[in-house]
Amino acid sequence: MADSIMSKAATMEIPINSNGDTGTLPEDDSLEQAAQLQWSLDEQDLQQVMVSGPNLNETSIVSGGYGGTAEGIIPTSSIKGSNMHHSSSSSSVAADDATRGVAVEKLETMKKWGLNTYKCTKQMISERFGRGSRTVDLELEAQIEVLRDTKKKYENVLRLARALTNHFYNMVQTQHALGDTFADLSQKSPELRDEFGYNAETQKLLCKNGETLLGAVNFFVSSINTLVNKTMEDTLMTIKMYENARLEFDAYRSDLEELSLGPRDAVAMARIDAAQEQYQVQKDKYERLRSDVIIKLKFLEENKVKVMHKQLLLFHNAISAYFAGNQQQLEQTLKQFNIKLRPPGADKPSWLEEQ
Repeated sequence: MADSIMSKAATMEIPINSNGDTGTLPEDDSLEQAAQLQWSLDEQDLQQVMVSGPNLNETSIVSGGYGGTAEGIIPTSSIKGSNMHHSSSSSSVAADDATRGVAVEKLETMKKWGLNTYKCTKQMISERFGRGSRTVDLELEAQIEVLRDTKKKYENVLRLARALTNHFYNMVQTQHALGDTFADLSQKSPELRDEFGYNAETQKLLCKNGETLLGAVNFFVSSINTLVNKTMEDTLMTIKMYENARLEFDAYRSDLEELSLGPRDAVAMARIDAAQEQYQVQKDKYERLRSDVIIKLKFLEENKVKVMHKQLLLFHNAISAYFAGNQQQLEQTLKQFNIKLRPPGADKPSWLEEQ
């Protein structure tokens, strides 16, 4: 700033009179004022530098020579900002690479799934039209067929037992209402008090025994339901997985056999090696699930015999005691099988919620 003032002072025009003579300058002429002003500014700048020192955050880099325009000045804060922008760009590139990797992995998974589905569909169609061969375990498949047939029969038993329970429940409710009506008529009909009284007591006794029998039959229905819809269904789910594994195994086996009958060049041998590896993987999976099915069928048969032996004995003893009118034997049957009835204050129809 001082330099610009000096330059301006040095080039100041000298006033000229109308006749061409130079005019007289005042005592405090412009040159002396400019020199004094420059000296005072330089002294102030030096003191400011000595006191505060340079601020690094405000340091500027000048591009161009002395006296260049302000457009050549680059603040250091903009340099820091560009470094941060470069770091953010690197993070964005890394995120894009990760996203691209996930997409490629998903694409590869879909490709393998599509190829496996194609092979299995081809094998299924070949088996259905009798052109393809399939792996057969006669003994195991016979056991599976027996299980499916047994499940259908047990489902029929469960349906009939539930129907019996519903009908018998309605009968017990009718007996309960009839007993209350007889008791009321016994109070209002003095000439038939004894007859109405006997019938009221009989219906109340039948109602009580009927509720006890309902508890036994309900326990029977609950146990059969667990056996059919949980234990058997779990085994059938494993069987379904085994059958899918068998289909995949035969599909890859057929693929390997077709490749083995073809040429034996370098490309074909590489494909054969890959098919052999996939075939071994499917074979191990098939044999593992086959072993699981054999074990589950064995345990299911043992569990079925044990459960049904207990439940059929309960059903027989409870029904016989009820229709024989043996209340003591009926109650003893429930104690034998650890069946607890609902308390008298409970809502009677609520036991159906356990079905």
